[in-house]
Amino acid sequence: MDEALPVATVRNQVTVPLRFPDGYVTTARVFSFDGLADGREHLAFGLGDWASTVDGQATGGPPPLVRPHSECLTGDVFGSQRCDCGPQLREAVERIAEADGFLLYLRQEGRGIGLYAKLDAYALQDAGLDTYEANLALGRGADERDYTAAAQMLAALGVARVALLSNNPDKADQLDRLGVTVAERMPTGVHLSPANAGYLAAKVSRGDHALDLPFVP
Repeated sequence: MDEALPVATVRNQVTVPLRFPDGYVTTARVFSFDGLADGREHLAFGLGDWASTVDGQATGGPPPLVRPHSECLTGDVFGSQRCDCGPQLREAVERIAEADGFLLYLRQEGRGIGLYAKLDAYALQDAGLDTYEANLALGRGADERDYTAAAQMLAALGVARVALLSNNPDKADQLDRLGVTVAERMPTGVHLSPANAGYLAAKVSRGDHALDLPFVP
């Protein structure tokens, strides 16, 4: 049974030109919201011809491509090689702009434990723990992210069905329970580097992420 979903509304929207360090440019319609369950300042980026795709759902058209992307200051902004978050964000923006849909930028740093705690977890990883073990050693959940706000944002935008751009089965499961139909799951690329190999292996072995790694975790 779907979980009861508190109603959220679009608070404001503005057009923002985007430019990435590799020179890729596009334009997004950025939405803010009132009434999100966790009270955080999450954003939705409408990319490509998102409006026509949302309107087309009413007549059986394809669902918008949607990626719920959890904020990662170190990877998204500073290009940290310890994770694959920055490359996933860059890939998602271009793919969604081409296919039409939304990037949901969710303020859930460190799989929901916050920036300082994530850096504490990094220190534990340097001592030999994997990314999930480090969170647990801090007394936190292995993954504390909750996608209620993401489902609220989609409802406020008039989106009931999505093609989900994600390797994480938990995102699909949570959205389904929250009343968002995941019509299709589409994986992101594998952004492997020497610095993040252990991190990606843990995502596969501990988080069941659909990553086709060229080695056995």
